[in-house]
Amino acid sequence: MYQRMMDDISKQIKAGEVSGVQFKERILDKYDIACELVAFSNSHGGKLVVGIKDKTGKTNALSYSEVQETTNLLSDIASENVVPSILIKIDTVEVEDGNLVVATVKEGLNKPYHDNKGIVWVKNGADKRKVFGNAELAEMMTDCGSFAPDEAVVREATVNDLDATTIKQFLGNRFDRVLEKKGLTGDAFNEASLDMICSAIAKGHDCEKILRNLRFIRPDGTLTVAAMLLFGKYTQRWLPMMTAKCICFAGNSVGSKVFRDKVNDADMEGNLLHQYDTIMDFFTRNLHNVQVGEEFNSMGKLEIPYTSLVEFTVNSLVHRSLNMKAPVRIFIFDNRVEIHSPGALPNGLTIDDIKSGTSMPRNMFLFNNAIYLLPYTGVSSGITRALDEDINVTFMNNDKAQEFVITVWREESNQVEGESNQVGNQVEQKSNEVEEKSNQVEDHNTGLRHSDTDHDTRLRHSGTDLDTSENDLDTRLRHSDTPKVSLSNKQRDIVNFCSVPRTTKEILDRIGVSMHSKNRERYITSLVAAGYLQMTNPENPTASNQKYKKVTTK
Repeated sequence: MYQRMMDDISKQIKAGEVSGVQFKERILDKYDIACELVAFSNSHGGKLVVGIKDKTGKTNALSYSEVQETTNLLSDIASENVVPSILIKIDTVEVEDGNLVVATVKEGLNKPYHDNKGIVWVKNGADKRKVFGNAELAEMMTDCGSFAPDEAVVREATVNDLDATTIKQFLGNRFDRVLEKKGLTGDAFNEASLDMICSAIAKGHDCEKILRNLRFIRPDGTLTVAAMLLFGKYTQRWLPMMTAKCICFAGNSVGSKVFRDKVNDADMEGNLLHQYDTIMDFFTRNLHNVQVGEEFNSMGKLEIPYTSLVEFTVNSLVHRSLNMKAPVRIFIFDNRVEIHSPGALPNGLTIDDIKSGTSMPRNMFLFNNAIYLLPYTGVSSGITRALDEDINVTFMNNDKAQEFVITVWREESNQVEGESNQVGNQVEQKSNEVEEKSNQVEDHNTGLRHSDTDHDTRLRHSGTDLDTSENDLDTRLRHSDTPKVSLSNKQRDIVNFCSVPRTTKEILDRIGVSMHSKNRERYITSLVAAGYLQMTNPENPTASNQKYKKVTTK
């Protein structure tokens, strides 16, 4: 043990001062030493080595009497000049001509620590810096469990500011077994009012009482941050920075003045479920589908696996720092996708930890409830599941900038495809612009007159997830007897997937969502109603062997 310490100190001396190691030739200023101990305690801990010249790294060993004096001084400083006081481990290491004194400081459990003047210090590389911002102080308190930002109050907001539909969806997923016993499933659940659902869960309870019991409403009647994030109608009215910025750049630089797509702030406004849906639409709209299999008409899939994008997106929304006044930022470049989540990894977690499946949720209350609205794969399995998809991904934990960045690299072939598609889109757009100058366009086949507004063109350039690729599925169905709406990429994927009959589970597994009733309705029932899919057993819609197949038109 002693030999290992000597070896470690020797390596550290050669390496010089770093974030976790500071050198002092002698203790001449108690206040200066106190600031160093405070900085270590507020960061990830470290070692203070006395007997080394901090400018040169050369050893100036302490005598026996100096060792005794230094040891006593360090103990006094840790207990009297650091607030709250800390315990440090003090060792001596024998070197030529004397000894070194090594004080080991652990990361504190009662952050934030400060000196006798009330100043909070943190490590900043090999140096230290003062902390003045409330957000950073709150983050320290969150890390050590003395403050839960997801349970903090949203002043002046009331239950009327929450979305009843989202609450109903949440309760349906959380209490599905209770509601099933009461016969409130399928159409019965859809037709039931929110109050009926609440009363079925707990007799005599309305929505407000249920939310109180679930701790979304505090004892004083105020709403929590978690309630507003999960159920808010207009979340950003109360929490303006709890949103996301999505931009698809032309090129590989964030400094580019040209972008292919951008989600308007107004389109992103809403609760986490709405934000999640909008982000995933942004991905499917701007990433490319790659062919799978040797046949020309074989099934395509998203160039970055949908499952991985789901996990990274949910992670950025649920595990972001709620203390940092910054949005989640999602950038698509020609060669990569970047997901920036406010706040560095909490509680001393490392990148290796999260890769191996270690999970320490920063917002525990929010996390425990978000699983009933957002796609959920199980505690600590999200990142590992994403990595199982064989993607080229890098992680960066930036303590200085206080953000966690996930970068997924795109295949070179997809970049070429993207450039080609971009040229094609530009040509198509120019063509449409010319076409739109005419009020009416004659249909050469029928002689009929059509309006000058191309429906698909308008929708393709809006902020919605609509696909107007060369696939003529929408065109054929739009001119059939039943009115149809344009499909999102995900919906189109489902329709094509059902070229052969598929079960509900096969379809939902395909797009990476759970077997909740809301997902069946959203991704299957709606396509049946719109005429894109048909049941193999329409006489018995709830049949256990029910499958769905693509509607073919002649």
